[in-house]
Amino acid sequence: MRKFFGISLSLILLILNTNLLANEKKEMLFYIGITMIKPVNVLAKKFEKKHNCSIKILQGGSQDLYESAKMSKEGDLYLPGSLSYRKKYLKEGNLLDGKFVGYNKLSLVVKKGNPKNIPANISTIVDDRYRIVLGNEESGSVGNATKKMLMPLGMYEEAIMKALYLSPDSRNLTKLIKDDKVDIIINWYATTFWEENKGLVEPIVLSSKIAKKKKLVFNLLKSSKYPKLAKQFMDYAASKEGRKIFYKYGFLDDKDLKNFDKVTF
Repeated sequence: MRKFFGISLSLILLILNTNLLANEKKEMLFYIGITMIKPVNVLAKKFEKKHNCSIKILQGGSQDLYESAKMSKEGDLYLPGSLSYRKKYLKEGNLLDGKFVGYNKLSLVVKKGNPKNIPANISTIVDDRYRIVLGNEESGSVGNATKKMLMPLGMYEEAIMKALYLSPDSRNLTKLIKDDKVDIIINWYATTFWEENKGLVEPIVLSSKIAKKKKLVFNLLKSSKYPKLAKQFMDYAASKEGRKIFYKYGFLDDKDLKNFDKVTF
């Protein structure tokens, strides 16, 4: 009888442990570029409820985030501010499947109401009359994209020399305008949609021939503990519901929505 009781107790404990593991929340880690944090936060909260999981989001400059994911060998998804990071690092093997969710595009950004009447002309970025700060290409996608935009125009070196200094990411750039420490920045257009920004800053939209759209693509990380669940999140972000959220925050327009399913990368 004692032997039978011991086996039964072991079985009960095994069943209890199995049930506990089954009910334990899966914890995922996402690396998200600062500019995209708003829509991803909204999507993450909805996804957590539906799939009984928890999502931790690390935000920062796209380059810094990739280095963190690479060094730690932890995390499930990576969303940089430009497709260039996927193209640059795909051969390293840390980035697997990808999913397109929208576009980033650069814009001049000034104080709300444009008090200095700054024109929609890229040459203002080297005008001595204005206080200017640019993004640092070595830390964030906005600096990297700024260099790529200005180099073909022959303006990058001059702009760097005339800038007061370089800012690490899009959030810090916006804060400089809000604090009235600079007159012009080049930043991602979508940052002007943020609730805390839209009453204090405004975009000066540049020609699409100059400020070309940058594709935003979620990347499944090789280190993912839950690749199936991570892929489900990517699919959700690219679904009709996900598109509406990215649209709300300025990463898609009406034309983009119409052509969404035709986008390749």
